[in-house]
Amino acid sequence: MRKINVFDTTLRDGEQSAGVNLNFQEKLEIAKQLERLGVDIIEAGFPASSQGDFASVQAIARTVKGSSITGLARSLERDIETTWEALKDSAEPRIHVFIATSPIHMQYKLKMTPEQVIENAVAAVKLAKKTFPQVQWSAEDASRSDLPFLAKIIQAVIDAGATVINLPDTVGYTTPYEIGQMFGYVSENVSNIDRAILSTHNHDDLGMAVANSLAAIQNGAGQVECTVNGIGERAGNASLEEIAVALNIRQDHYKADTGLVLKEIKRTSSLVSKLTGMVVPNNKAVVGANAFAHESGIHQDGVLKNKETYEIITPELVGVSSNRMVLGKHSGRHAFKEKLMELGFNGTEEQLQKTFVAFKDLADKKKDITEDDLFALMTEATVGSSVAHYELETLQVNYGTTNIPTATITMKLPTGETVQEAATGSGSVEAIYNTLERVIDEEVLLTNYRIQSTTAGRDSLAEVYVTVKYDGTESSGRGTAHDVLEASAKAYINAVNRTINRKQFNEQRTNPLNV
Repeated sequence: MRKINVFDTTLRDGEQSAGVNLNFQEKLEIAKQLERLGVDIIEAGFPASSQGDFASVQAIARTVKGSSITGLARSLERDIETTWEALKDSAEPRIHVFIATSPIHMQYKLKMTPEQVIENAVAAVKLAKKTFPQVQWSAEDASRSDLPFLAKIIQAVIDAGATVINLPDTVGYTTPYEIGQMFGYVSENVSNIDRAILSTHNHDDLGMAVANSLAAIQNGAGQVECTVNGIGERAGNASLEEIAVALNIRQDHYKADTGLVLKEIKRTSSLVSKLTGMVVPNNKAVVGANAFAHESGIHQDGVLKNKETYEIITPELVGVSSNRMVLGKHSGRHAFKEKLMELGFNGTEEQLQKTFVAFKDLADKKKDITEDDLFALMTEATVGSSVAHYELETLQVNYGTTNIPTATITMKLPTGETVQEAATGSGSVEAIYNTLERVIDEEVLLTNYRIQSTTAGRDSLAEVYVTVKYDGTESSGRGTAHDVLEASAKAYINAVNRTINRKQFNEQRTNPLNV
């Protein structure tokens, strides 16, 4: 059975999804969960792109030791040196350096000749190899590159010290047959290819990212690059969970496996979904809500007689448990802590106590507390809140079919002062947001609002995700509460606090090398 290395780029390529805005603590939490999942390589970010990215990559490199941490770099001396500063304290410093190789990219984006591109790539790899034991080189837009040129530049960068060669379908253009041909050509026409691992990285613009990844593995790729839930720029990336489960279920066909801890898949998917605000579609393969649901009577009858009639993947394989009650209002702190540990909680005692208080409050309102409820409370306590510049103290909403909705809010300001404001709106949520804008005393433009429940039933927790433009910056926020309106207020305040935190961080960090 051939081992396929999993290169997860959720924190780099995945975070480039429109509307996704992860902060420092959220990135670290996702990285720790990816480590529990058993990911071989975590691409933690693009250190030279911003001070915030540098700090996140550095913190992940210093914290996560069970996975190799890497950072993206252009073929520029500054990028490579900055990436080393961010990653030098990791267990296995690794860099991912790239340059475009397709005719259209070389001519219009780089404005370089093929010879200049080879020279630039070789120089970058040689510089990176001076400090990094592992150097991955990527041929951006490889799937639209001329194969003889691709073979020539790969030969050169391997001689320069590259240990991994990535051939990405950057724009999601290729097909399974074509990507198989490309990997086959490189394997046959690059004489030193045995000194490097071939990697595949595919986008989903034509809906073939997973199929292309599997075809590349069949044709020699020893590493697959993917994201949790398939998130990423445009239509997204190849889905980690779909590739991992496909290789596991069809070992007879692919003769390869990732070695991931598959029972951590559902938990990883849920965490990424909650922190990015990107909902997993119900019909999403492996992790969607309907992935193990059987509506058809014929299917139900077959599954009752023998699950294998219609269920090729068991829910338990990927960590999906029944939505049964796991704790109640009489559960003690010890049992509560043990259950959170089972769910992957690794927060502080203060965060544990905060989650326990929230749990007791919820148990007074909701009879059945499920794992999904606990996961939501746990996420909110550990990574769900920013430094609280603005804090919600009380919220009162008056609403009636013949009355004008009015919200009255008591808030604690960054100065420590407590103020109370009221405002009206065409609906309850608008009244709340008009009141909050009065308190903040600056324009806050709401650009996106979405609400969902953690579980089925009228007593479910509400999760609200918003995107706002505040102080010249677009920021996302989220809030969780038993009450929809309270969750809406929390999400709005969270977005504003995140903007302030980011602004203060940038003011404190003037040089990324000093982070």
